[in-house]
Amino acid sequence: MSKINITMPKMGESVAEATIIKWVKEIGDKIHVDETIVEIATDKVDSEIPSITAGTLIEKLYKEDDIVKVGEIIAIIEDSTEETTHETDTSINNIPTNTDKDNKKDNISIENHSNLQNSISQNDNTNNKFYSPLVKSIAKQENLKLKELNNILGSGKNGRVTKKDIIKYIASIQYTSSTPNIESQEPLQKIYKSNVHPDNDIEIIKMDRMRKIISKHMTASKSISAHVTSFIEVDVTRMVKWRNSIKDIYFKREGQKITYTPILFESIIKAIIDFPLINISVDHDNIIKHKNIHLGMATALDNGNLIVPVIRNAQEKNLLGITKSVNDLAIRARDNNLKPDEISGGTFTVTNVGSFGSIMGTPIINQPQVAILALGKIQKKPTVIETEDGDTIAIRSKMFLSLSYDHRVVDGALGGKFLQRVTDYIEKFDLNKEV
Repeated sequence: MSKINITMPKMGESVAEATIIKWVKEIGDKIHVDETIVEIATDKVDSEIPSITAGTLIEKLYKEDDIVKVGEIIAIIEDSTEETTHETDTSINNIPTNTDKDNKKDNISIENHSNLQNSISQNDNTNNKFYSPLVKSIAKQENLKLKELNNILGSGKNGRVTKKDIIKYIASIQYTSSTPNIESQEPLQKIYKSNVHPDNDIEIIKMDRMRKIISKHMTASKSISAHVTSFIEVDVTRMVKWRNSIKDIYFKREGQKITYTPILFESIIKAIIDFPLINISVDHDNIIKHKNIHLGMATALDNGNLIVPVIRNAQEKNLLGITKSVNDLAIRARDNNLKPDEISGGTFTVTNVGSFGSIMGTPIINQPQVAILALGKIQKKPTVIETEDGDTIAIRSKMFLSLSYDHRVVDGALGGKFLQRVTDYIEKFDLNKEV
C-alpha cells in the first residue's frame, strides 16, 4: 500500500493560507479520483479539494476551523500502488469556487448524516438520480428532505444536481424560526426582548459566508477611515452621443456590448494618473503610494451579494482593452468563476449605483484604499447653456459622481480637484474617438 499526501493547494499569489470549513470524508471512507475530500475557504472564496487518487482516507492532520498554510499536508490517503509517498499538485484551476456558500458548523451527528446518505442512495435506485457527496452534505446541513432534493432541477450532465443548483435552491427558500441562537445573535436577542412577542410571525434569514465577510469589512472600514463624500454633476451628453453612434458597430465587430462603464473608467484612470495621491493606501502611520492603477469594479451578484473584481494595470489599457476586461470580469463574477487574485489588490474602486436607479450614493471605502467613486443614474435634464450670444436652455444628459475619501490622508482640496478632473475628461469626450 502506498500513501498519498494531500496538501493545501495554492489559491493565488495573494493567498498564503486557508481555513478548513468541513471534512466531507471521514477516516476510513473510500474515496474515488476527483471526489471531494474537504471544503476550504479564504476570506474571498470557498473551494473544494478533490482527491488525486482512489483509496482510503487514513489520516486527517487538521480539524474544522483550523487555518492551514499553502503547501501544508492536510490529509493522507492510502491506495494500492507501490509504497511511495507523493504530494498533490492541486491548483485553483482544478478547484471549483463558490463565493456565496454559507460557512456553517456541522451540528448534525455523523449517524444522522449516514442515515440521510443511505436514504438518498435507496431513492437513487427508484428515481435513477445520482447525488454527489458534496450535494448530499449540503442537503444534510440545510435539513432538506428527499422530496425537496428530488424536485431540484439539475443543470449537470443528464440532469444531475450540481453544487450551484442546490445552493441556488437553498437561497430561494425562506427560513423561519421562533428560537434563534441567543449566544450567536446577542444584539438580536435584545431586540426580541423589547419588540417581539411570542405570537408574532417573524422571519430569520441567516447570513451566508459572503454576507458575513461584507458585513465585517464594511463595518471595519467605517471604524478605520474618516469618511467624507463630495458630489459633482457631470454633463455626459457627448459620451452618450458617441456611445449611441458606435454601439451597434462594436457589437457586430466584437460580439459584445460596450456600456457606459468602461467609457467612464477611461476618464477616471486618466484623472488618477493626474492625481496619484488618490491611488494610495494606508498602513498604520505609513502612506503606500502605488505605481500601478489596479481598478476595482464593484459587481452585484444574482444572490444580492457584492464582489469587487480588479482590472490590473488599468493605466496600460486603451478603451477597447478596458471594455473587454469589464465584460469578462463581470460575466465571470456572476458565474462564480473568479480566482482569488482577481478580487484582491485593488488600489481604487468604482461602484455603479446608477444601474439600480439611484442618482447618487455615499459608498464605503474598500480598505486599505483611501477612495471610492460612485456613478449615478444618467438622466436627461433641462440645462442652462452659456454661449457668446447669451444663455439658453437645452436638454442634456447628466449624472452625479460621488467620491468618498479618507480624510486622514485625502483633504477636501485633493478630493475636489480629482472629482473635477474626472468631470473635465468626461465633458470633453472626443466625439471622433475610435475603438
